[in-house]
Amino acid sequence: MKLPLFIAFRYLISKKKHNIINIISSISIAGITFGTMALIIVLSVFNGFESLIVSMFNAVNPDLQITAVQGKTFTLDSIQSQQIKKIKGIVYYTEVIEENVLLKYNDKQHIAVIKGVSNDFFRASSLCDLTYNGSCTVKEGNVDFALISSGVAVTLEINLDNYINLLGIYVPRRGTTSVTDPAKAFSYKQIIPGGFFETKDAEYDSKYFITDIGFARSLLSYTNEVSALEIGIDRRYNVSDVKNEIIKLLGKDFNVKNRYEQQALMYKVMKSEKWAIFLILTFILIIAVFNVIGTLTMLVLEKKNDISVLWTLGAEQSLLKKIFFFEGLLINFTGAIIGIVAGGFICWLQQTYGLIALENAQSFVVESYPVKMKIFDFGLVFCTVMFIGALASYLPVRNLNIQKIERGK
Repeated sequence: MKLPLFIAFRYLISKKKHNIINIISSISIAGITFGTMALIIVLSVFNGFESLIVSMFNAVNPDLQITAVQGKTFTLDSIQSQQIKKIKGIVYYTEVIEENVLLKYNDKQHIAVIKGVSNDFFRASSLCDLTYNGSCTVKEGNVDFALISSGVAVTLEINLDNYINLLGIYVPRRGTTSVTDPAKAFSYKQIIPGGFFETKDAEYDSKYFITDIGFARSLLSYTNEVSALEIGIDRRYNVSDVKNEIIKLLGKDFNVKNRYEQQALMYKVMKSEKWAIFLILTFILIIAVFNVIGTLTMLVLEKKNDISVLWTLGAEQSLLKKIFFFEGLLINFTGAIIGIVAGGFICWLQQTYGLIALENAQSFVVESYPVKMKIFDFGLVFCTVMFIGALASYLPVRNLNIQKIERGK
């Protein structure tokens, strides 16, 4: 194994008799380098966007969310609630009620989602860190406040300095089928706008506002019903283990979802896009790698004299095939290593200095393309390049016939 590898390495670094072979070899290495570099950069950028979106959803999505399989609301008895709270790893337990409502502020109207939350919500959520105007509170003493998303605030043109104008909330009254008398058909309450928040999630920011769960239940004519339970998990515990414990406790009538499952469609789309781009770039890389076939074919023709000498000295045909096979692998290995190093360096520059800015960065959460490098991606790209390179190297040497070369000499 050492002898064919040594000879292949010498062929790689030595100057060829025909300059065209040097040029083709350089083109092969360059093609592999740029293909590898592109794969590293693209995968790292997709990782960066995924990490960014996950961090954005962490502000509004709990570690675990419990909802009913059937119906919009459900009720847990006090025993079940206490059993859930006693599960190891659970540090926050928040009752949530959600419903579509009509908001009215001065002469502006907007369809939104009221989210009533219990006391632990702001301990489990980082929403207070995203509050940019007013205070992060939904209740002070007996006074209720609304914490309003930026999109709702802009649509309704809410002014926190104007304490006279309250936010009006309309919702269809439960059990009412007749709409001839609007006063009986709708429940109506007013609330003080207390603050604005912005998560950078366009869908969430365009429709949500947060209130105390008692206020929401009163508006919706509920007693102790909830739309969901939001669970916060201690970072020292595994979320999947806690999830399985809750499933065992509650049974099949409830859905228990982690953060990724709560946004399952979005994450599936992101993963699909990432691997679709990976496959497209891999096909481009295949074209670059198969330049090696031409390089090896011309190298075999140039090295006829060397092959004859080795054949005369007793070298077997399998050894001669290994020489040119390893030559192809070394070309691919060189291009792959240079591409990985160059791709990693470019990703580091982008990660550190943000050289390439996003268009309309002012309206986005970051100003430049986010990048996150993962060891798995580097290993995957390297293995992909070497696998394709091995196939490309094998094809021109599999039918290498020393006798024919000897006769054609």
